[in-house]
Amino acid sequence: MILKQLFAFLKLLNSDVGTTSISFGVVCGLFLGLTPAFSPQTILVMILLFMFRIQIGAAFIAAFAFAMPAYLLDGVFHIVGKMVLEVDAFQGIYTTMYNMPIVPFSKFNNSVVMGSFVVAIFLSPFIFFITKYLVNKYRELVVARIKGTKLFKALQTTSLYKWYYKYNELY
Repeated sequence: MILKQLFAFLKLLNSDVGTTSISFGVVCGLFLGLTPAFSPQTILVMILLFMFRIQIGAAFIAAFAFAMPAYLLDGVFHIVGKMVLEVDAFQGIYTTMYNMPIVPFSKFNNSVVMGSFVVAIFLSPFIFFITKYLVNKYRELVVARIKGTKLFKALQTTSLYKWYYKYNELY
């Protein structure tokens, strides 16, 4: 299943999907991977994925990629979250949020959850622009180089490639 998702991501990188859509998908995957599962944060990100033209496949692959190191960074998240939760100026806001109907389900008062959310917010612009740059470079360098090889040009002339291309257009 992971290989299937990886091949789908490579196909996505080679397609005509815009780099902005892919980059926003990776940023959504950052939030999905770092924040706890089955929480209002993940529901909000899923709603964003379906409401806007954000690449869902990129989001799920990025969520899987960011979820693995997130467990290793729990200590860092705890320190960051504890610093944010102990700011005296925000105590009134936290009290108001805790007394709201749905907000306490986000577990914002947990230092690891708050820290992971703050880190995700801080990293999201960097991840967006780095992803956009890398996808553009991949398309310029790797795809152009592969399409220029004699092997690829020979493969394009085969009936198997033409059949696959037609199948891919239809489905």
